[in-house]
Amino acid sequence: MRYDYLIVGAGLFGSTFAHLASKDHKKCLIIDKRNHIAGNCYTEKNDDIDIHIYGPHIFHTNDNKIWHFVNQFTSFNNHINRPKVSYNDNIYSFPINLMTLYQVFGVKNPIEAKAKLDSVKIKIDNPQNLEEWSLSQIGEELYKIFIYGYTKKQWGTDPKNLPSFIIKRLPIRLNFDDNYFFDKYQGVPINGYTEMISNMIGNTEIILECDYFNNKTYYDSLAKRIVYTGPIDRFFDYEYGSLSYRSLKFDIEKKNISDYQGNAIVNYTSESIPYTRIIEHKHFNNAKSEYTIISKEYPQQWSIGSEEYYPINNDNNTIKYNKYKQLSLKNNKYIFGGRLAEYKYYDMHQVIGSALNLYSNKL
Repeated sequence: MRYDYLIVGAGLFGSTFAHLASKDHKKCLIIDKRNHIAGNCYTEKNDDIDIHIYGPHIFHTNDNKIWHFVNQFTSFNNHINRPKVSYNDNIYSFPINLMTLYQVFGVKNPIEAKAKLDSVKIKIDNPQNLEEWSLSQIGEELYKIFIYGYTKKQWGTDPKNLPSFIIKRLPIRLNFDDNYFFDKYQGVPINGYTEMISNMIGNTEIILECDYFNNKTYYDSLAKRIVYTGPIDRFFDYEYGSLSYRSLKFDIEKKNISDYQGNAIVNYTSESIPYTRIIEHKHFNNAKSEYTIISKEYPQQWSIGSEEYYPINNDNNTIKYNKYKQLSLKNNKYIFGGRLAEYKYYDMHQVIGSALNLYSNKL
């Protein structure tokens, strides 16, 4: 066999694995069906602007090991994720913090804010879904402004039908801290994610626009082991049926003005507006230009052949995934890892952490 590892997918998991294996003097081949590396964190240069083609990616972690690892391949700027919310022609600070509560209720300090929140919360002893949990934490008015319409568009269903864990990671603060994340390390690569992934891959051989499933038997014959990072249900030819996902569509526009919205991310939470957010890319790296580039992000119904963005981790899909996971353990030639192969909503640092742990613990 020509290679120790064939790595299917040049995203974060596959690239991290390739770097670790190459350091161990293993011979690797990476293949990817897209015409570029870096998966969904791929960035494309337009003069000084790094365009986040598949939506905004802000790297954040509390893990010293992961932060040290990624800093081998790039330098990060100090970008902090401070999204804003547009609802009924008003702009609000987000995530919910003391400024938000001042804008909605007029409260001016943490004591007033806590008292107001306590007065608007709806008593629900055992919240059973996303809507009930939200109402029990922030009440009806804040839920309507910030959660209801956005969530309904994002997931294509009423929030009553969604599990509460989807929303529990959303911060609710009684101070003026509007940093979306809690992590001590945060930023965006100064020269974009594509360069970071390219440095991570290094001299590892790679073939783009190469679909593993067009000739799976041949590609399997090339290496002792296969690292697969694609959809796990696709690997097993949908034996137990397809898992469910939400997809996205991005409309990218160039605007002949220097600044369109004054912020990297503005969420549009009204149901009447079909997109969920507008991303203005120059704000990720403070690019200086006479024009700007924005993306409007439209959630989409997923079907086989569409791009998989968000796994829908309901009970039915969890049962189905666990069946696929059992199949994946039956042949140790194959290694499954990453967001799609593990059917998890992973942040970038979690994908890298998963690859680091798998390589060090199992290989």
